[in-house]
Amino acid sequence: GFPTVGSAKDARAWNGDYLNDEFSSYLIHDKRGIVAFANKGLNTNAVQFYITFDAASHLDNVSTIFGHVIDGFDTLDAIERCRCGPKNRPVNDIVIKSVTIHANPIADMEA
Repeated sequence: GFPTVGSAKDARAWNGDYLNDEFSSYLIHDKRGIVAFANKGLNTNAVQFYITFDAASHLDNVSTIFGHVIDGFDTLDAIERCRCGPKNRPVNDIVIKSVTIHANPIADMEA
């Protein structure tokens, strides 16, 4: 995913810089619906993200997880069925129109 905030080439986080990686043994790519930063190397998290279609353990301790899908898996199914072109990118734009944040899972685990 890439929010419409200008050029992907020069994308930075909200503060104009990159966000550092944050890894935890209990935040892993073990299922469908994990939401994490796409990055171009260590500590280069900005605005691009992905949602997993299946477990992806090769991304553990590589990409910072910041959420997971808890509802709307039918939408995730529809995204997975989209036709892709070169570089395995969707032929048509996929647009997220709204997001609801239900809880802070890190705070819940630390409590």
